[in-house]
Amino acid sequence: MAQSNTKLSPRQKMINLMYIVLTAMLALNVSSDVLDGFTQVEEGLSRTNANVSLRNNAIYGQLESLAEQNPEKAAVWLGKATEVRGESSRIFDEIESLKHEIVMKADGPDGTLEDLRNRDDLETASVVMLNPITRRGEHLRLNIDNYRKYIESIVTDSVKSASIKASLSTEPFKRKGLALSQSWEEAKFDNQPVVAAITLLTKLQNDIRYAEGEALATLLNQVDAGDVRVNDLNAFVIPQSRLVMRGGNYSADIVLAAVDTTARPSVFVGGNNVTDGRYQLQTTRSGSFDYSGYIEVPHADGSVTRHPFNSSYTVIDPTATVSATMMNVLYAGINNPISISVPGVPQAGVNATMTNGSLSRSGDGWVARPSAIGTDAVVTVTATLDGKSQTVNTTRFRVRKLPDPVAFISYTGANGLPERYKGGRPISKATLMGAKGLGAAIDDDALNIDFNVLDFETVMFDSMGNAMPEKSDGANFSGRQKDKFRTLSRGKRFYISRIRVKGPDGVERMIGTLEVIVN
Repeated sequence: MAQSNTKLSPRQKMINLMYIVLTAMLALNVSSDVLDGFTQVEEGLSRTNANVSLRNNAIYGQLESLAEQNPEKAAVWLGKATEVRGESSRIFDEIESLKHEIVMKADGPDGTLEDLRNRDDLETASVVMLNPITRRGEHLRLNIDNYRKYIESIVTDSVKSASIKASLSTEPFKRKGLALSQSWEEAKFDNQPVVAAITLLTKLQNDIRYAEGEALATLLNQVDAGDVRVNDLNAFVIPQSRLVMRGGNYSADIVLAAVDTTARPSVFVGGNNVTDGRYQLQTTRSGSFDYSGYIEVPHADGSVTRHPFNSSYTVIDPTATVSATMMNVLYAGINNPISISVPGVPQAGVNATMTNGSLSRSGDGWVARPSAIGTDAVVTVTATLDGKSQTVNTTRFRVRKLPDPVAFISYTGANGLPERYKGGRPISKATLMGAKGLGAAIDDDALNIDFNVLDFETVMFDSMGNAMPEKSDGANFSGRQKDKFRTLSRGKRFYISRIRVKGPDGVERMIGTLEVIVN
């Protein structure tokens, strides 16, 4: 007969009780092993942090040494490295402070990281890091985000930058057994044993030291990033100009290709040492001249190599080019465009003056405005050479009165563009009736100047040959003139005379007669 499951013998009860106790003891042993494992990991990470700090100190020491040897090249990178160390130490110390706060919360004011007693405390880390009032965990996350972005802006290597981004990531993620994602601080410190929280913070310090080291290494590499590596050295002569005016200075830079400007080699011309590698001499006569020399380059092993060079320069007499862009004369009372240039001298270093009128700059050119007709205008050009003003050219121009313009009737052609009727050919009666009046201009391509028409007369002849003059309405045809036009038949002609005009020079004049043939 089977034994009832609800009634156990004393022996069976003892066996079951021993099983429960043994199971509990086994669970306690596993938990203790896990806690010991966290402790060992934390100790290993602390040693790693110390080693990484030594490596970072060595890199920073190299930057200090380079900055001391060559401040011009390395000082700026040392300054950036100092800033990196400051930012890294600030967040490293913040994490260290959080570790001590968690330990003292768990073990009391006398608690230390070296002798953690309540390693399995599941509440302390949450109380310190997730307190809704102090929000220490959120504050740490934001500081890590800012630090990560700062380091990424310095580390240019994409692989290293991606590694730093991954190790210092504070993105939310979902823990096993939870339906929703948690914030970084909740996932790291909620319901975590004290020893696990301390280990996580030490790992974070390790990531900070790693990121700091990569940033410092990047800055160290930048010291020589701009250097050009060459296996062939050549001497070069770079003159400011191979063409020099008599009285001016010839100047040339003598350099070695890819030379470091902070450690110049020695330059010799004609056996004489050239200061700062710049060869300069006063020119006293015209002609072509050659010169030669050598550059001495010291090497790290104490040896010195010589690199010869030779060059030449040409000295010319002072000269300038002055030309009138409107024919070969200047016209009184108007603006005459003038082109003035001196070879080898920028426009800012060229000046000019003129007699019998005024001369002024206009953009890249000049404008001459003579005053008296019949008196020559003399243009004097000076140029600034080696800091001194020197006269380089004097040019004389004849000054004339503007020639008379040609009168014309302005109308719109078949193509819709303005046309000018100057006589000598038939013009349709409809075109004549549509014209407003008379114009006058010089438009021979050399000069293009408009004149104002003051008044004029039209002269027609009756069947008896009698002249019938009619006065204009200023520059426009008068009503009586228009009435006369209507009576004209094909083939008839009339004349426009006594045309009085005024030019931009202010002079009034009478110009030639215009013959009009009606088509």
